[in-house]
Amino acid sequence: MSKRVSLLALALCSVVSPLQAGAQQAQPAKTAKTAKAPAKKTAAEADPMAEIQRTTAVSLVTTLADDARAFREPGLRARVQARAADALWDTDRERALILFRRAWDEAESADAEADRRVAEDRARQRRERGSFSVQLPPSLRTEVLRLAAKRDRALGEEFLGKLEEARKRETESAATSNERPPDAAPDAAGKPQRPDPMETPPAVAKRLRLAVQLLEDGDVDRAIQFADPVLGAVTPVGLEFLARLRVKNAAAADERYAAMVARAAANPASDANTASLLSSYLFTPTLFMVFTANAGSNANSWGRGGPVQFAPPGATVAPQLRAAYFRTAAAILLRPTPTPEQDFTSAGRAGWYMVIGRLLPLFEQYAPDRVAALRAKMASLSPDAPEWVRQPGPNNALTRGLVPEDPNRDRVGETLQRLDRAKTAEERDAVYVDAVFDAMQKKDPRVEEFLGKIEDADTRQRLRAYIDMDAARTAANEKNIDELLRVARAGTLTSFQRVWALTEAAKLLAKNEPGRSVELLDEALVEAKERIDAASKERVSAFVAVATQLVEIDRPRAWEVMLEVVKASNAAKDYTGEDGRLSTRFQTRNMTMASTTSAQSFDLTDIFTRLAQEDLQRAADLARTFEGESPRAFATLAVARTVLGKPEPKPERQRAAN
Repeated sequence: MSKRVSLLALALCSVVSPLQAGAQQAQPAKTAKTAKAPAKKTAAEADPMAEIQRTTAVSLVTTLADDARAFREPGLRARVQARAADALWDTDRERALILFRRAWDEAESADAEADRRVAEDRARQRRERGSFSVQLPPSLRTEVLRLAAKRDRALGEEFLGKLEEARKRETESAATSNERPPDAAPDAAGKPQRPDPMETPPAVAKRLRLAVQLLEDGDVDRAIQFADPVLGAVTPVGLEFLARLRVKNAAAADERYAAMVARAAANPASDANTASLLSSYLFTPTLFMVFTANAGSNANSWGRGGPVQFAPPGATVAPQLRAAYFRTAAAILLRPTPTPEQDFTSAGRAGWYMVIGRLLPLFEQYAPDRVAALRAKMASLSPDAPEWVRQPGPNNALTRGLVPEDPNRDRVGETLQRLDRAKTAEERDAVYVDAVFDAMQKKDPRVEEFLGKIEDADTRQRLRAYIDMDAARTAANEKNIDELLRVARAGTLTSFQRVWALTEAAKLLAKNEPGRSVELLDEALVEAKERIDAASKERVSAFVAVATQLVEIDRPRAWEVMLEVVKASNAAKDYTGEDGRLSTRFQTRNMTMASTTSAQSFDLTDIFTRLAQEDLQRAADLARTFEGESPRAFATLAVARTVLGKPEPKPERQRAAN
């Protein structure tokens, strides 16, 4: 018998012995009148093993919280102490309050440093290429506040007040306006740059992100309170919040939208893209469309296919609110056109032309009295618009989201018509790339034909890899095992993607064909061992995915593979334990396509939760063998929560910003 089992038996004896001693005492005489109901058993008496496990779990979290104060990374210190506080709340509230406040202090420092790095990176990219694309790090104060507010309203108010103080220190332009002085962000040549209408200042974006999370948690009043101070600006994130709020409280959302419209009308920095963004609330709540100075379009969509469908308010809103929007939009679109030397608007003249073209059908339906003036303005801008946008025919950028897709429309054919104007191999390749994506959307069998006509071998190979990963995702979602395995073995996926595909197929087969499922997991294990770099975090995630699927069909093997997980994690210094996503990207000079798949089986939380349900102490011992602070912490928290009864909070993923 191992030392661990012996200690456990001794602990059980210490709990049971008093009960046995009590049973040996003489029983008092009982009568019908004097007999008392038996006393209610304590938790330890009812289930001594459960009480021992609970004590063990509390000890694990308490020790981890103490260790977290010495972690190297401030963000990890904040996140672990906040989650430890959340786990301990029902057991030791006083200690949990201390941990929440420590977590907040760490989060403030971590957020300040992260914001500084983002600002520097964004400024550098603007100087070098005139635009930027950065990863917005998660707001750690948001995570701490969310957990604290759900546990204690007063504590949430305390942290909310601190955030409010921080917000007041932000400049007025960053918090409530899209306006950017012409000389604020010169490009590499020293010329003023146009503002990006899709950009939201990081401090504002983080605040609104928390407000959205509070809405999803059902705390509508607190979400409104948190969002109100930064809803003056016309930003995609602010409009997304209002669209989500309208599902919960239409009157509150409409009131704030009306105030946003009024502020835009009075703001001299409002331009054509402001009018286009404001239209989304009424007509395309999950789609934002803006235009560039060369008549290009930039679309940003969210929320499609989720548990909540965001139907456009359309004609259901009060006529006064709809009329207010069209008055403001018309006033903005009919403003005097600045000279080219003084035009620093986000849309420029060509984009201005495009916005009017997109909104004109809406004016014809809801505000016909302003149509004539808008047509005249559009005509005056026509010389500044490229010839291709002035030609008759369908233009998806002008109708997307507003006009239902014609099922008979030949989008592929329209794309191929551009070949007549393509003068170089690069331009022809760009047409065929677009044709591939159009054909994929329509499930057109000519995808392979168009792919084969791309002359540049590198572009063709990268697009093939993107297509195959998209096909693997689709097959997994549709539970098409044969197609998923075909793609996995086709040779174009990376080894990491192939492991994901094989483990997903194994999961689909586990119930009805466990033997075949194990074979696929063996294949995935070989792929991870032989073809994924030993020092990469992808190797760790691959092993975790295999172990996660083995838990239900071969538990002893799962424990064995977890030893490989620990070994690989200790070799991969950047593995966090919360790397549960699979990203794919295809980029050319003219376009970027990116997609991210959530892969819970890559995270440590799920596998350690399952293992701890079988053997708490063994899982806890395994968690301690991680050398990395982050994987050790998240594995330990997962083990403890199997007893403390609250699921691990889902981490906030980084979000791209362009």
